Amino acid sequence: MTASYRLSSLCITTSIFSSHGTRQMKVRLTGFGGLSTFIRPPLHRLKSTPCALSSSVLFSSSSPPASQSHQVPLFLRVPKYATPVSDLQKWYSWASDLAASVGSTFLVSDNGPDSSLLCRELRWLLEDALQEDIDPSLIHQVGVNSAQREVNLKTGIEDLYKLWIQRIEERRPFQYIVGCEHWRDLVLCVQEGVLIPRPETEIIIDLVADVISSNRVLKEGFWADLGTGSGAIAIGTARALGGCGTVIATDLSPVAVKVASFNVQRYGLQGVVEVREGSWFEPLKDVQGKLAGLVSNPPYIPSENIPGLQAEVGRHEPKLALDGGVDGMDHLLHLCQGAASMLRTGGFFALETNGEKQSKLILDYMEKEHRGTFYNAKAVPDFAGVLRFVTAFRV
Repeated sequence: MTASYRLSSLCITTSIFSSHGTRQMKVRLTGFGGLSTFIRPPLHRLKSTPCALSSSVLFSSSSPPASQSHQVPLFLRVPKYATPVSDLQKWYSWASDLAASVGSTFLVSDNGPDSSLLCRELRWLLEDALQEDIDPSLIHQVGVNSAQREVNLKTGIEDLYKLWIQRIEERRPFQYIVGCEHWRDLVLCVQEGVLIPRPETEIIIDLVADVISSNRVLKEGFWADLGTGSGAIAIGTARALGGCGTVIATDLSPVAVKVASFNVQRYGLQGVVEVREGSWFEPLKDVQGKLAGLVSNPPYIPSENIPGLQAEVGRHEPKLALDGGVDGMDHLLHLCQGAASMLRTGGFFALETNGEKQSKLILDYMEKEHRGTFYNAKAVPDFAGVLRFVTAFRV
């Protein structure tokens, strides 16, 4: 199953529990109080595209190869659609007006994007759709030369109209529109059926890096990322391990397995990250009791809270990756129980939760039901100071 996101009660990190903020993320610090903005400058395509596998090697057309059943990110497609600049300018003007018409309606309704954020997304969409050597500022140029000039787009102008209608009228997440999400120093393919990775989940990679820096022996052997989704945690963990060991990424969703496999290939980690299809520990029978580390961001939202999620999340992101059962604890407790038998002596365990109450419940569960099995169990805060992560070591 894929990772889930974020409703720590109605008053915690509500803004985090949203699909928007690909290149600049706003994180709500305290309930419905003030916002703190974590600025994430756009990753330049030349920097974010891995040297191991360039887009020119992976793709020879804008359509995915027959062996791929997932959406190719817009910025990786070949710019083969010749389009008059004047037509592009008309689209951009229309799209800007549509974004402006939203005002604060979505924000007030369910903490969705306001016009300012939508206009920013529109600029990003233009950047991704244009061939790399074209300055997006041409959209504001006027005159005969501009009107007669053509540019090559990575999707047709008709599709741009359709995509923006989907963004505004259907509240389709921007990441699904462009087919990717910026996460740490990665640009990951995402699509419907795969949860969009959020910034605070990056902390799991920081936790892994801290642990292996103080305990080098954990760099060797097997690690597992359960509910890998896009493969974000698995890829981040593999890079933190620096080429040592093997990361096994599991997911119940066939779509997630395909997308994660694509992302693993794109970063040249096929020999380090192994993606397996199946529920939680089922694909890991061959490494039972051998794991040096186990990490996961499972579904943890209480079922009753799913209908009240932001439209981008509740309507479009996979329920399989969100719904944690009646109290949101179903999968969290299952992972704690499984970790006891899967980890080797000294093995590391890191789990993302809904925050605060769930983290404390898990720590209580580990103390009562698995006394003597884990040591140094503790809750770790996220960017907003919410105790969102639980870590422990196997005795």
